[in-house]
Amino acid sequence: MITAECLTHDTIRHGFFTRDGGVSEGLFASLNCGYGSGDAAEKVAENRARVAAALELDAGRLVTCYQIHSASVVPVEMPWPREAAPRADGMVTRQPGIALGVLTADCAPVLFADVKAHVIGACHAGWRGALAGIIDATLAEMEHQGAQRERVVAAVGPAIARDSYEVGPEFPAPFLDEDPANAELFRPAPRERHHLFDLAGYVLRRLARLRVRAQHTGGDTAADETEFFSYRRACLRHERDYGRLISAIALVD
Repeated sequence: MITAECLTHDTIRHGFFTRDGGVSEGLFASLNCGYGSGDAAEKVAENRARVAAALELDAGRLVTCYQIHSASVVPVEMPWPREAAPRADGMVTRQPGIALGVLTADCAPVLFADVKAHVIGACHAGWRGALAGIIDATLAEMEHQGAQRERVVAAVGPAIARDSYEVGPEFPAPFLDEDPANAELFRPAPRERHHLFDLAGYVLRRLARLRVRAQHTGGDTAADETEFFSYRRACLRHERDYGRLISAIALVD
């Protein structure tokens, strides 16, 4: 797994997990953590148990949401069963021993912590959710639970990089409407009137606007097949399905 220096603390366990170290096969090889894929549920369960074990937790202490590319955030008081996962894209907790997990396959995972307040958060930031305000909403829920913005740190994990993320002619408009300076996030693509978009750069820009200290782990999920699953790569290859990466953070009990 990949870790971020800003989240390395004796009261926190975290990791941006790669596709290595699991039991799944074929398109899902090997650490596929998404029940929404076509992978065998028992293999996904074993993979998630391995993630939890890496965080020194039991399998049932790792929770994920039914992600919908929204700005919805839920507080987490206790783990929920898979079938009861809320429809949301962000989570916040003060409870030790619960790992907040985010599933991605090109979108940006963001992990947050206020060490002094013992509040952590995690969100799934695709372009829709990021534009809608999932990062802002996660921070707001952290503040509601006692975090102070000036103490919050965030790490943005591996995501699709600009050179791999071609978008159509209409894509930049809402970003430019929000802030003309967002034009810096786009470069011309080889195809006429198409663009290359810097998703991680946009997420970092949103965090900076919120005055949250942040770092990016790097990594291009679409280009690096050895380390990462990628929805974009699967689509370009006309593959029938794809695995899901997981990123997670937990407070130490």
